Amino acid sequence: MATAIKLSDDLVKKAKQQAHIEHRTTPKQIELWAEVGRAALENPDLPIQFVLDSLYALKEAQAGLSEPYELH
Repeated sequence: MATAIKLSDDLVKKAKQQAHIEHRTTPKQIELWAEVGRAALENPDLPIQFVLDSLYALKEAQAGLSEPYELH
Protein backbone atom coordinates (compact mmCIF):
# COMPACT_ATOMS: atom_id res chain seq x y z
CA MET A 1 0.00 0.00 0.00
CA ALA A 2 1.44 3.36 -0.99
CA THR A 3 1.26 6.23 1.46
CA ALA A 4 2.02 9.85 0.70
CA ILE A 5 4.40 11.48 3.17
CA LYS A 6 6.13 14.84 3.32
CA LEU A 7 9.91 14.78 3.08
CA SER A 8 12.40 17.62 3.04
CA ASP A 9 13.45 18.90 -0.36
CA ASP A 10 17.07 18.27 0.59
CA LEU A 11 16.45 14.60 1.39
CA VAL A 12 14.55 14.06 -1.86
CA LYS A 13 17.29 15.83 -3.85
CA LYS A 14 20.01 13.64 -2.31
CA ALA A 15 17.92 10.50 -2.81
CA LYS A 16 17.28 11.41 -6.44
CA GLN A 17 21.01 11.87 -7.07
CA GLN A 18 21.93 8.58 -5.40
CA ALA A 19 19.07 6.76 -7.11
CA HIS A 20 20.35 7.89 -10.49
CA ILE A 21 23.84 6.59 -9.69
CA GLU A 22 22.50 3.24 -8.48
CA HIS A 23 19.87 2.84 -11.23
CA ARG A 24 16.78 2.82 -9.03
CA THR A 25 13.83 5.12 -8.52
CA THR A 26 13.88 7.89 -5.94
CA PRO A 27 11.20 6.19 -3.79
CA LYS A 28 13.13 2.90 -3.89
CA GLN A 29 16.29 4.75 -2.83
CA ILE A 30 14.49 6.24 0.16
CA GLU A 31 13.08 2.81 1.03
CA LEU A 32 16.59 1.35 0.91
CA TRP A 33 17.95 4.08 3.18
CA ALA A 34 15.11 3.45 5.63
CA GLU A 35 15.69 -0.30 5.58
CA VAL A 36 19.44 0.05 6.10
CA GLY A 37 18.91 2.60 8.86
CA ARG A 38 16.40 0.38 10.65
CA ALA A 39 18.70 -2.64 10.43
CA ALA A 40 21.66 -0.58 11.66
CA LEU A 41 19.67 0.72 14.64
CA GLU A 42 18.55 -2.83 15.48
CA ASN A 43 22.17 -4.07 15.29
CA PRO A 44 24.33 -1.24 16.65
CA ASP A 45 27.38 -3.46 17.19
CA LEU A 46 27.67 -4.37 13.50
CA PRO A 47 29.59 -2.24 10.98
CA ILE A 48 27.26 -0.46 8.56
CA GLN A 49 28.91 -2.11 5.54
CA PHE A 50 28.19 -5.54 7.05
CA VAL A 51 24.54 -4.54 7.55
CA LEU A 52 24.29 -3.33 3.94
CA ASP A 53 26.01 -6.43 2.52
CA SER A 54 23.73 -8.68 4.59
CA LEU A 55 20.60 -6.93 3.32
CA TYR A 56 21.80 -7.26 -0.28
CA ALA A 57 22.57 -10.95 0.26
CA LEU A 58 19.07 -11.53 1.66
CA LYS A 59 17.51 -9.78 -1.35
CA GLU A 60 19.61 -11.88 -3.74
CA ALA A 61 18.54 -15.08 -1.99
CA GLN A 62 14.88 -14.03 -2.07
CA ALA A 63 15.21 -13.35 -5.81
CA GLY A 64 16.72 -16.80 -6.39
CA LEU A 65 20.10 -15.35 -7.38
CA SER A 66 22.21 -17.28 -4.88
CA GLU A 67 23.67 -20.76 -4.94
CA PRO A 68 24.14 -23.01 -1.94
CA TYR A 69 27.70 -23.36 -0.70
CA GLU A 70 28.93 -26.90 -0.16
CA LEU A 71 31.77 -27.72 2.17
CA HIS A 72 34.22 -30.28 0.79
